[in-house]
Amino acid sequence: MLANIFSRLLQGLLVLFVLFTVTFFLIKALPGGPFKSTERAIPEHIRAKIEAYYGLDKPTAVQYVIQLKNYIINQDLGTSLRLEGRQVSEIIGQAFPVSCMLGVVAMMVAIVIGIPLGVIAAWKKNSWMDYSAMAVAMIGICIPSFVVGPVLADQFGRRMSLLPAMGWDATHPTSWILPSITLGLATAAYLSRLTRAGMLDILNQDFTRTARAKGVDSFRLLVRHCLRGGLIPAVAFIGPAFAAIISGSVVIESIFAMPGLGLHFIKAIQVGDAPVILGIVLLYGLLIITANFITDLLGMWLNPRLRGNR
Repeated sequence: MLANIFSRLLQGLLVLFVLFTVTFFLIKALPGGPFKSTERAIPEHIRAKIEAYYGLDKPTAVQYVIQLKNYIINQDLGTSLRLEGRQVSEIIGQAFPVSCMLGVVAMMVAIVIGIPLGVIAAWKKNSWMDYSAMAVAMIGICIPSFVVGPVLADQFGRRMSLLPAMGWDATHPTSWILPSITLGLATAAYLSRLTRAGMLDILNQDFTRTARAKGVDSFRLLVRHCLRGGLIPAVAFIGPAFAAIISGSVVIESIFAMPGLGLHFIKAIQVGDAPVILGIVLLYGLLIITANFITDLLGMWLNPRLRGNR
């Protein structure tokens, strides 16, 4: 088990290094630059001095080595080229709590909706409850969040005036509801289908049939004998799904005008603000790696067969 954990940690570090390298050179391959595509033209000699100040006049390979050194040795994410004087770590520190809170609430929505639907669908296999739950899940998968978001905002925010349609206030949970539901519905749909598949596999096992033959009541059979094993596929999905929710909240944050990482990420791409793009991409990568690692640990706890060396 310890060998598996150590191996996953090394794999995570390797993934971060590859992610940094690929993202860095992709940014350099973008046309234009932070000081070439501004609304107001900058004189050539001034632009040259600005690029020299930020080290952008050096060869790409030299910039790569300097940036990598700052990340590894100095733990310095650099300074934003768009927001003069502001550190990337400061920008992320202010915006990430909003994206993280949105992701947590959206994940809770997905779990509360998706797992019970999957359990009920499996328990009532081939019944109207099963067909209805899976039909709802399929609709949730097919309709993208950028369609669901405006519809919910228009219906519940503008027409019915029940919930705030724009903005985010950490002290008023009503502002969380619409963006969290919009972001969590698709994940809930996937969770319900994975839960149903996992539960059906356990319900068809020999020990389940033996328990039924011995007269174990339905509720005890479901909770004590089937639920733990049946949730393994869903648990394996929850970790990456949580990271994907946070990294995929860019569109939702734009729809509901939320001051999260999505706003800074979009603007950084528009102007070619490389330090901000790199910082946010690496943060998203770290989130996905951490979520996968935690999911692996939960999987080992739920399934002892995963604890051996593979």
